[in-house]
Amino acid sequence: MRRMFWFGAGIAAGIALTRKVNETARKATPSGAAEQLGGAMRELAGAVGSFGADVRAGMSEREQELQDVVDGTAMPRRRFDTDAIDARPAEGRGRPAGDGVRAPARRARRAER
Repeated sequence: MRRMFWFGAGIAAGIALTRKVNETARKATPSGAAEQLGGAMRELAGAVGSFGADVRAGMSEREQELQDVVDGTAMPRRRFDTDAIDARPAEGRGRPAGDGVRAPARRARRAER
């Protein structure tokens, strides 16, 4: 019984090894190499197409944002709100109102060790 098991295991291993060798040998032929190259090119083309679609989507989104600003239906986002500085009371700034100069920044106190 033990011999039959090992005989069957050897046959299965031989078949698997033969298939693997034949597959590797086929990939080494010119037609197999062309097939692999074609697959790689298809994958690259898909990636480039996906990138192009993402760029087009971003462009159309940004174009719509800019069109809304031009039409006046949306206000552009500002990085620095200058109106908020002038709206503060003059005594809080340390300078007369309306001079357009910001007060110096306060420094944080160091934690005592």
